[in-house]
Amino acid sequence: MDLVFLVLPIALVLAGIAVLAFVWSARSGQLDDLETPAHRILFDDVEDRVAQKDDDAPPEGDGPPRGGAGSQAQEATSRNPG
Repeated sequence: MDLVFLVLPIALVLAGIAVLAFVWSARSGQLDDLETPAHRILFDDVEDRVAQKDDDAPPEGDGPPRGGAGSQAQEATSRNPG
């Protein structure tokens, strides 16, 4: 029974803090629009990704070096497919 006298005030204080936090969030506009942020995350950076892909693409004619032993061996196997 003595424990109830300790736990009950603690529970009431925590409940009061929760109510105050809810009132503060409602008054400050945190609960005004709940759907737009959920939709915005799906569509907000499509243009950024397209621009980033264009920036990451190597310029034309700036590909891997040609020649060397690897390309000669590949040419030899393509001429003699057996």
